[in-house]
Amino acid sequence: MEAIRGPVEAEGEAISTDALEAIAEQTRRYPYFLQEWGFQIWNLAEMSPIERELVPVATNLAVRRLDESFFRVRFDRLTPKEREYVFAMARLGAGPYRSSDVAAMLGEPVQSLGPRRASIIRKGMIYSPAHGDIAFTVPLFEEFLGRIGQQAV
Repeated sequence: MEAIRGPVEAEGEAISTDALEAIAEQTRRYPYFLQEWGFQIWNLAEMSPIERELVPVATNLAVRRLDESFFRVRFDRLTPKEREYVFAMARLGAGPYRSSDVAAMLGEPVQSLGPRRASIIRKGMIYSPAHGDIAFTVPLFEEFLGRIGQQAV
């Protein structure tokens, strides 16, 4: 968690190990998210060391900013049918997901969804970590989809 600790200490301040662990958990250690949480917690802190109690507030602020920009930009690139596909993925819970499970969720044959899946992969939204599996390219995207709900299709 040097990505957060280093800049804090460079300013002559400190952050607790508990706070760093909570941030790592919330961000799933994704580099851009670490930056966002670090930015938020730094701006919230009134004293040093920065403690774990600030992480939930930083999380709310970071998630709001990510929803409005980072996630929304990606989501807006999808067609309605592609959105339907990623919503089906998210409804399955945490990934990776079996392509056949997504097809079952959509009530369509897996073969018919190949072009849609390929298009979403080309757009950088999902990838295939193993044959027959798919996953979102960025963590927390399935949670974003849960927050905006199916009405966004």
